Amino acid sequence: MKKRFLQNLEVSEIGMGCMGFSHGYGEVPEETYAVNAIRKAYDFGCTFFDTAESYGNEMFYPGHNEQLLGKAVEPFRKEVIIATKLHINLEECMGISLYDVLCKHIEQSLKNLRTDYIDLYYLHRVNENIPVEDVAESMGRLIKSGVIRAWGLSQVSVDTLAKAHAVTSVSAVQNLYSMLERDCDKDIFPYCLENNIGVVPFSPIASGFLSGKVTVETRFEGDDVRKWVPQLSKDNIAANQPILDLLRSYASQKSATPAQISLAWMLHKYPNVVPIPGSKNQERIVENLGACNVELTNEEFSKLETALDSFEVHGHRGHIETEQTSFGNNWKLVD
Repeated sequence: MKKRFLQNLEVSEIGMGCMGFSHGYGEVPEETYAVNAIRKAYDFGCTFFDTAESYGNEMFYPGHNEQLLGKAVEPFRKEVIIATKLHINLEECMGISLYDVLCKHIEQSLKNLRTDYIDLYYLHRVNENIPVEDVAESMGRLIKSGVIRAWGLSQVSVDTLAKAHAVTSVSAVQNLYSMLERDCDKDIFPYCLENNIGVVPFSPIASGFLSGKVTVETRFEGDDVRKWVPQLSKDNIAANQPILDLLRSYASQKSATPAQISLAWMLHKYPNVVPIPGSKNQERIVENLGACNVELTNEEFSKLETALDSFEVHGHRGHIETEQTSFGNNWKLVD
């Protein structure tokens, strides 16, 4: 797999979101299956793995996903880039410096991940009561100490990104971006290209819709967050079918899958984009990573862009969220 850079971090051009092994997509697989899935991704060429301190559910406590990832990559830790995320509550900042709060969080994540450093440390969502500039300053201190190599932000506007970047250089922005959610085209991508910042889209296959596997008959069970994804209501699944039909036509021409075409489109469009599709299914994980072998010509890409511009997208969510306004408040803070 080809490599790309998130500022100074070299990663595989497609990464892997690990959340589904702990929560968010209904019943989770057994630990052995999850560990093997992560290792199969590495064997395929994936060197970029994404998790968060909060990934867990009523069965698997927060930190469970970090622990799974840490166990899986321990044999080849130095060969991969680990990204994890933290939330900061105002209450935990009372009587203690923000830097010390971050140190407490990262100490637990380091233990969970079986490592002595974290490559990329995200603020999972901005807390409106804590200035992002203060977070940026503390992240800068962590970078200088060597405990993290780089830091990033998730679900932010370009204004928030610029405020943070002015204090401590931001290496990556993890925002919602896909063929159905293209708001980042307007300002996030231009700003990031200009400032050498990577963009790491989560849900790049639109929560599975762009794979063609989700239909109006699909039922989401248990803790599956797709119950609350606007584009996956029955009405919006039906209304967005023209986009899926377009993908299928390209997939047929390129001997690929619709999901692979959606990822290949993204990779062709921006040199600084590194999508992190998430799945709990080993076959689907390998399929997604296989998008690295699908290349669109300039003409194919141009026609695809023109067609996408002509469609109305139903069920828009948007990429600007805080801890107070997060989509995840419908259930819990998730990606």
